[in-house]
Amino acid sequence: MHRTLLASVFALMSAAMPPGYAQAPIVIKYSHVNTENTPKGVQANRFKELAEKYLGNRVKVEIYPSSTLFGDDREMEALILNDVQIIAPSLSKFGRYTNKLQVFDLPFLFQDEEAVSRFENSAVGQDLLKSISNRGYTGLAYLHNGMKQMTSKRRLVKPEDAKGKRFRIQPSHVIESQFKAIGAVPIKLAFSEVYQALQTGVVDGQENSWSSIYTMKFYEVQPYIIESNHGMMSFMITVSTRWWEKLPADIRQGLQRAITESKEETNQLSKKMHEDNKKKIIESGKSVIFTPSDKDLEAWRKAMTPVWAEFEKPIGKELIDAARKASAK
Repeated sequence: MHRTLLASVFALMSAAMPPGYAQAPIVIKYSHVNTENTPKGVQANRFKELAEKYLGNRVKVEIYPSSTLFGDDREMEALILNDVQIIAPSLSKFGRYTNKLQVFDLPFLFQDEEAVSRFENSAVGQDLLKSISNRGYTGLAYLHNGMKQMTSKRRLVKPEDAKGKRFRIQPSHVIESQFKAIGAVPIKLAFSEVYQALQTGVVDGQENSWSSIYTMKFYEVQPYIIESNHGMMSFMITVSTRWWEKLPADIRQGLQRAITESKEETNQLSKKMHEDNKKKIIESGKSVIFTPSDKDLEAWRKAMTPVWAEFEKPIGKELIDAARKASAK
């Protein structure tokens, strides 16, 4: 009798509460390593706006930029442990989970951002988002951060100019081989450590997009930049497969919509952001930008060509051919 009475009271209380009152919002922590005035920072903030607009008080999105929560050396582990719910690592970070995503690191594979988009939006490119689901990670979308340039303490014109120089790289076997192919010494460092390493001479140079070179102030301690456009810096907006699949279907649908729309908006803005940041670097007068001729670039391509043959088998010839076909269009 007592239990029946209590059950009736709770039922009446629940019925009297407004919808959603008793359920706390799902807190979603989005951690990334870039500043807020970069493509990734813009996308993260826009995602928060859209997610909370579409899902109301059912979710609460918290953004943690500039490695304030986790650096890029810890964020993958933090995602699996559910200490953070969304991250957007560069595609280079996934090499230890699958060889397939290493295709994006092959030097001089893509002509420009449009070529990258064509490949990412193809059936093959979309399949790659799920290529590490069996390792606990699910990709929701690709996010562009522009073509990569090389910066250095010494002028870079020919591949031989990099010989013996120490270059900071991301943890990627392809990028490591890329720099070894031109006689450089690749050194893996977390993104948050790069400025100090450049400033103190721990490394002589690095590769990155215009927005990262500008917002992280690498140009202040790197007097020379070669506009090589030798690779694409792309991110994959990633969640824990287990966390994602446990979400209510309508929550998942709303979050995916917010991710897709914020990604598309940001990718449209990305190119202009990089052009503006390049202009600011020029105006600063602190770095000299060398724009190579087609002949100059051909020397760099030729020097890095062996990397393609080295990774054709691990990545897969069919996958590389699909990427080349998309780029050729």
